[in-house]
Amino acid sequence: QVQLVESGGGSVLAGGSLRLSCVASGYTARGYSFYMGWFRQAPGKEREGVAAINRDNSTRYADSVKDRFTISKDNAKNTLYLQMNSLRPEDTAMYYCAARPNWFCGMVSTCYNYWGQGTQVTVSS
Repeated sequence: QVQLVESGGGSVLAGGSLRLSCVASGYTARGYSFYMGWFRQAPGKEREGVAAINRDNSTRYADSVKDRFTISKDNAKNTLYLQMNSLRPEDTAMYYCAARPNWFCGMVSTCYNYWGQGTQVTVSS
């Protein structure tokens, strides 16, 4: 069983920055390659893809976060990151990391097998 634990959320003023982390565990002995992404869901809205990273470290971003957010990973630490700069009130949401073994899902939420519990990001103006 794979566990994903997010952290780093909080409350910031517009224009501020946050760095989210997602630590993965429970799979290291199995030899899988995991593909991961970040999603977010605001109250009353559908979950949307934010960013995803491929095994070759190529990345994809939602248009709304391009040039502001950066996804990265540290394989040695089994950790996925999301650096969020120039935050806006519309970035307020619960942020989730997701993972799937051996398949790059991009920002298609239904493709992912494993999800974290989420970390709340609140941006005030």
